[in-house]
Amino acid sequence: MNSMWTLVSRATLLGVGVFLLGEVAAAGAVTRPNIVIMMADDMGYSDIGSYGGEIDTPNLNQLAAEGVRFTQFYNTARCCPTRASLITGLYPHQAGIGHMMEDRGLEGYRGNLNRNCVTIPEVLKLGGYATYMSGKWHVTRHIGPDGPKFNWPRQRGFDRFFGTIHGAGSFYDPNSLTLDNTQIPPGNDFYYTDAISDHAAGYIREHSARSPEQPFFLYVAFTSPHWPMHAKPAEIAKYKGRYDSGWDALRAERHRRMIEMGLVNPKWALSPRDRKSPAWENAELKDWETRLMEVYAAMIDTMDQGIGRIVQSLKDTGQFENTLILFLADNGGCAEGMGRGKEFTPRPDDPVQPMRPDELQKEMIPKFTRDGYPVRQGKGVMAGPPDTYIGYGLSWANASNTPFREYKHWVHEGGISSPLIAHWPEGVKRSRQGQFEAQPAHLIDLMATCVDVSGVEYPRENGGERIHPYEGVSLRSAFNGDPLKRTEPIFWEHEGNRALREGKWKLVAKGPAGSWELYDLEADRTELNDLTGQFPDQVRSLAEKWETWARRANVLPWIWNPPYRDNP
Repeated sequence: MNSMWTLVSRATLLGVGVFLLGEVAAAGAVTRPNIVIMMADDMGYSDIGSYGGEIDTPNLNQLAAEGVRFTQFYNTARCCPTRASLITGLYPHQAGIGHMMEDRGLEGYRGNLNRNCVTIPEVLKLGGYATYMSGKWHVTRHIGPDGPKFNWPRQRGFDRFFGTIHGAGSFYDPNSLTLDNTQIPPGNDFYYTDAISDHAAGYIREHSARSPEQPFFLYVAFTSPHWPMHAKPAEIAKYKGRYDSGWDALRAERHRRMIEMGLVNPKWALSPRDRKSPAWENAELKDWETRLMEVYAAMIDTMDQGIGRIVQSLKDTGQFENTLILFLADNGGCAEGMGRGKEFTPRPDDPVQPMRPDELQKEMIPKFTRDGYPVRQGKGVMAGPPDTYIGYGLSWANASNTPFREYKHWVHEGGISSPLIAHWPEGVKRSRQGQFEAQPAHLIDLMATCVDVSGVEYPRENGGERIHPYEGVSLRSAFNGDPLKRTEPIFWEHEGNRALREGKWKLVAKGPAGSWELYDLEADRTELNDLTGQFPDQVRSLAEKWETWARRANVLPWIWNPPYRDNP
């Protein structure tokens, strides 16, 4: 955007923005901001540089240095429930996605966004926002090109969409790759992370050229660094040898750095290495293991480069100063053993079954690459190229989640703790740049934040259906260090793993039949000192609040078989 258009658009929106917002941010009067939400997939709390990691993430580091880092931001521990919660401002069961994409016959577990919720783009369009999405959708069970599309992005509020409807796949040939409502093949030299970034940046540039006076909402849902470990050779080479000292040394290194940064309290002990993880000195196939972590790092590095291009598009179009950028992750590091337990499969000398250029990929794990080589799994298969399909495994995930316990799926801190970087030059005080914000926050708060900063009124109905009020609180006050207006605890349930956070207290249980554990997170955020025996009344009180919420939020009755009072 040239300087004249910048002045015109800001002057035009200033009058509208003051009328709609009715308030002045601490940094001065602002017009309605653009909003960009970017989310990583299966990335641990300590992976990026601004949260203690060694991976090269200069663009995210710069956003953190100029913005605010939340130290206690939470997701829902799994990919599609997180996406349902983020996009609706509800707990995932209220949106119909309490588990994954199967219809389990109960209201909270339908595997599709229901009609009793409204999405962020549906709300913001009521206030004149343009809406764009690039990346992973994963909130409908209807993923085929010829099936129902009522819950695809274009039908749930987005003006434009590029990405995948399904939840996982090859980075070189992802299944359900879609442009707007049409599924497409990937084309030559395709790498999904780059394509997500480039389409997002393209939407910003196109929007600025077409309607610079109109605010926009952009949702960028990366699949990096979710398995399979796929990255380009040049990016992998940057990390050659970096992880040769192994996962134990990496955890210790990150923990030290997090303490030095002030991100982690030194009185919180580093959680012990997972009992399922061998000491590095006893690990088998060290070259293979280090290669997996090198590829994982390269995937995050490539995502950061793409974020840099998105940020540059905002700067080039004069939109950067008044754009609220939020970056987060959908769950903790992933301990799933995708492809690791199989026998080594060598690469054949010649291709077997090439695909047609116009052929759609319909498999999460492709049988063949597009040039015809069998896709391989197994111990010793060196990750990175298109003909491999492997996860980095539990031991490296343990390092990704430093200093916490557990992983994706579980609701101990390692499964639900996420970075949240908030960057908004016109909405955040200069004195807050680079600061940490310790107030607990959750995905449910993102809808409330978008409604607050946009000045759009949240609707009571959508398409004639009554909708749930959003559950969260706006994070806008916390950007500038002021208290959040939260009056209720924060709640979790996934696969019978359940938790509640109220003030310093966290009540948490592992598995449907697991007993409640109680932790004082001010003193022990790594959850090593269970206080249930010392504070039984506190346990009882919090457990009753969890059950009241679970009945209200469609968590109960639930689909898990181990004994529970309300198991149907």
